[in-house]
Amino acid sequence: MSEPKRTLLADVPPEARHRVTLLRDLPAGELLVHEIYLSVQGESTFAGLPCVFVRTSVCDSRCRWCDTPHAFTQGTRVPRAEVLGKVLSFGCPLVEITGGEPLLQPDVLPLMSELCAAGKTVLLETSGAHDVSAVDPRVHIIMDVKCPASGESHRNRWANFDALKPTDQIKFVIASRADWDWAVGVIRAHKLDERFACLVSCVFSDLKPVELVGWLLASGLHRVRMQLQMHKYIWEPNARGV
Repeated sequence: MSEPKRTLLADVPPEARHRVTLLRDLPAGELLVHEIYLSVQGESTFAGLPCVFVRTSVCDSRCRWCDTPHAFTQGTRVPRAEVLGKVLSFGCPLVEITGGEPLLQPDVLPLMSELCAAGKTVLLETSGAHDVSAVDPRVHIIMDVKCPASGESHRNRWANFDALKPTDQIKFVIASRADWDWAVGVIRAHKLDERFACLVSCVFSDLKPVELVGWLLASGLHRVRMQLQMHKYIWEPNARGV
């Protein structure tokens, strides 16, 4: 695969460009990495499985409930080949690329392809604000749809629904009843639960899981999956490297 065009920052709106300054001089062949570690997958239909996480640095969104703000401004430049070697050294079949926002960094795209070529099951966690159409079709995309309480729902890229595959997953993080009602409207309008694995979870500090379960059961959305952020129950909610 040829080196990707380094134009992904064009998706960042003018008012958010100061949030991505660390990436402006990042050369081709390198990634700005916050951490690489082995843990268990805490979310998605892969929850509970051992997984290697590559957490990239920098995000252009500022969700009110974000649990990884430490990744916004901290990172180390690492050659892509070195990232690949580090991930493969764990010998784990499942790998997730997360952030920050991974799709801000062009070398994430060939890294994921290289991991797929190495026989790994690759997950991409992305905010939904950036075009996913260039992602290797072998990758399982786990895409957020930002609810109003996040403060970032205006950044949802609705065209991404048409670029996703049946093996991809849609995630809503719910902070309130208003968020839930909004999410139900989006799910029904786009028939998301018929097209993808559709996941809902609580903002950890704002909503009790029992409330969300009640709303889900009352909605009749029988193909929507409730999930908990497993890692936050195993470790402290803001623990790093887990």
